[in-house]
Amino acid sequence: MQSVIKGRVWKFGDNVDTDAILPARYLVYTKPEELAQFVMTGADPDFPKKVKPGDIIVGGKNFGCGSSREHAPLGLKGAGISCVIAESFARIFYRNAINVGLPLIECKGISEKVNEGDELEVNLETGEIKNLTTGEVLKGQKLPEFMMEILEAGGLMPYLKKKMKA
Repeated sequence: MQSVIKGRVWKFGDNVDTDAILPARYLVYTKPEELAQFVMTGADPDFPKKVKPGDIIVGGKNFGCGSSREHAPLGLKGAGISCVIAESFARIFYRNAINVGLPLIECKGISEKVNEGDELEVNLETGEIKNLTTGEVLKGQKLPEFMMEILEAGGLMPYLKKKMKA
């Protein structure tokens, strides 16, 4: 995993729940590449056709609220989303994302400073977010070291396997 990520923004509002991220009718699928074809269809039915690997999702407050579904961050990762940045996250979504190896950052004010289609550069180690389109620099909340280690390993299971071998 790279500590500096560049990508194009897909912007969503406040209270995007896990049913918008991955509607319940698709929970029969379990592989990230299968889930990817349905990701964000609860908010934008055409999203899977438009998203490209490396893209970044920017959300408002309480992103990922609702049901505890590991499928939601797994689908985002399967679709090639490189990072999710939001004003705030539902706690269970936050941990599920880290556990599946999907980077995320909380950044107050991001919704007002970023537009859909902007190009961002995100430094996961420092929490710095550069809007390459506007030149503005924002400061997000940097991830704790142990979460960075989990992300670098590719998720919680690969991290634990690595620790068991050490």
